[in-house]
Amino acid sequence: MFRALAAASPSARALGQPGRRLLPAATRRHLSWAREEPSEPHVVTSAVPGPASKAALEKLSALQDTRAATFVGDYAKSTGNYIVDADGNVFLDLYCQIASIPVGYNNTALIAAAKSDQMATTLANRPALGVFPSTDWAQLLEDSFMRVRPPGMDMVFTTAHGSDANELAYKAAFLHYARKRRGARAFTQTELESVMDNIPPGSPEVAILSFSAGFHGRTFGALSTTRSKAIHKLDMPAFKWPRAPFPQLQYPEDAHREENAAEEKRCLAELDRILQRNEVPVAAVVVEPIQSEGGDRHASPEFFRGVRRITAKHGVLLIVDEVQTGCGATGAFWAHEHWELETPPDMVTFSKKMQAAGFYHSREMVADQPFRNFNTWLGDPARALIARAIVSEVLDNALVEQVRGTGDYLLGHLRPLAIRYHRLVANVRGQGTFVAFDCPTPAMRSELLDLMRREGVNMGGSGEVAVRFRPMLTLTNRHVNLFLTRFESVLNKMYKKHWPQ
Repeated sequence: MFRALAAASPSARALGQPGRRLLPAATRRHLSWAREEPSEPHVVTSAVPGPASKAALEKLSALQDTRAATFVGDYAKSTGNYIVDADGNVFLDLYCQIASIPVGYNNTALIAAAKSDQMATTLANRPALGVFPSTDWAQLLEDSFMRVRPPGMDMVFTTAHGSDANELAYKAAFLHYARKRRGARAFTQTELESVMDNIPPGSPEVAILSFSAGFHGRTFGALSTTRSKAIHKLDMPAFKWPRAPFPQLQYPEDAHREENAAEEKRCLAELDRILQRNEVPVAAVVVEPIQSEGGDRHASPEFFRGVRRITAKHGVLLIVDEVQTGCGATGAFWAHEHWELETPPDMVTFSKKMQAAGFYHSREMVADQPFRNFNTWLGDPARALIARAIVSEVLDNALVEQVRGTGDYLLGHLRPLAIRYHRLVANVRGQGTFVAFDCPTPAMRSELLDLMRREGVNMGGSGEVAVRFRPMLTLTNRHVNLFLTRFESVLNKMYKKHWPQ
C-alpha cells in the first residue's frame, strides 16, 4: 500500500529527521472500535464500586493490597473508549489506566498482534536480549520504536517500565560523566576496591537534578528525583540530589503574560545558580514536559529552551521524561517537539501509551564497556510487538492530528464552564487532550470524581486538587459532548449542594 511522507514537525526539520510515514487520508482505514463502541455510558449501580466490584476486591485483598483500587474492570467486555466494570457499568474512560491506553480497549490491530505466531514464539521463548537477541529483534526495533524516534535520537534502550527507563537513563548519565572525567585511563585499584564499600572514588558523589513537583517513578534512584507527594518518599533512604523550582504559572495565560514570564525567568536563574554552585556535581537534569503527577503543571517552550541552553552551558546532560506525555497525547508525538529546540535532549524516556518502555539516546550515551548498563531481559519483544501495532495505528490513522482537533474542542468548551462554574472549575489548561483543571479543595475534587463515575465517566486526579484528562488518542468531539453533558449535570448538583440559592 502506498505510503506518503508526512510533513516533518518544525523541530524534526531543524534537526534533519525525516517525516514520519502516514497513509494518505483517503486510504486510512476506519478504526474498528468506532463501530463496536456503546453509544453512551451506562451505569446500573447506585454507587461505584458496585457490589460485584466490592466482592472481587474483597477476594483479591487476601492476596494483594487493594486500597487504591477504584473498581474491578471486565476487560473482555471493554471496547474502544469505554471500560466496563465487574457490575456491568459502562464508563467513558478519560483516565485510561493512568494515561496508558492509546488506541482503545480490544483494538483489533492489537488483538491481531497478540494472536500472531511471532507473539506466540516470543512468549514461549523470551530471550535475554543483551546476550541472545532474536533474529527479528533489529527489524522489530526499526518497525516500532525507531519509526517514531524523537529528533536527534539514534538508538533506543528498551526496559521494563517507566521508572526503570528513568533509572537506566540516570545510569547512562553517570557512566557518561565518569567517562568524560576519566578519559582513556584504566580503572585504578582504589576505584575497584572502594566501589565495593559504596564509597568514593569508586562510588563518586554525583547527582541528578530534578524539579519541584516532578514525578519520575518509585524505584530507588528514580524516587530521589520524584518531588510530587511526600507519601511517595516517606521512610525511604534517598540520595541528597538537588532540586530546582518549576514555574507555577497563573491562568488564564493571556492575562498573566508578564507574571508568568517573570516566574519562568526566576526559575531559570535558580537552575543556573544550582548547576554553578551545587556542592555535588550534576551529571544530568531530568524534566517532564508537563508535570503530570505533580498537578499538571505547565511551562512555556521558552522556559524549556532556557533549560536546554543552561544545561549545555554547564556541560550537563538533559533527560526529558516523556513517560506520560509521549505517544501523541499533547498533539505532537513527543511533547518536547513543541519546544522546537536548537539541539535535541540527550535522552528521552518513554512508557505508558507506548505499552513498552525505554529511553532514546545518541550513540554517545552508550557505556564504554558491555554489562555496565544491563539486565537480563533489556526489555521484552512481546511489548515491542504491541508497540509496533500501536505506532501503526497512531500514524496510519493520523491520530496525533485528531488529538489536536479534539483537544481544541475540549478546551474551547471547558473554558466557558470555568467562568460559569468558577467556584468549582479553575485554571483550565492543556495541550492536545492532555488537559486539566483545578478544584478548590481535595475533598471537592474527590466528590466531583465520584459523581462523574456515577454519571458514567471515569476520570482521575493529579497533584492536590487537579482533575486530569488522560483519554485515548481515539477520543472524538462526540465523546467530548457526552462528557460535557454529564459534567455540567455534576457541576449543577455540586452547586446546589454547596452554594444553595
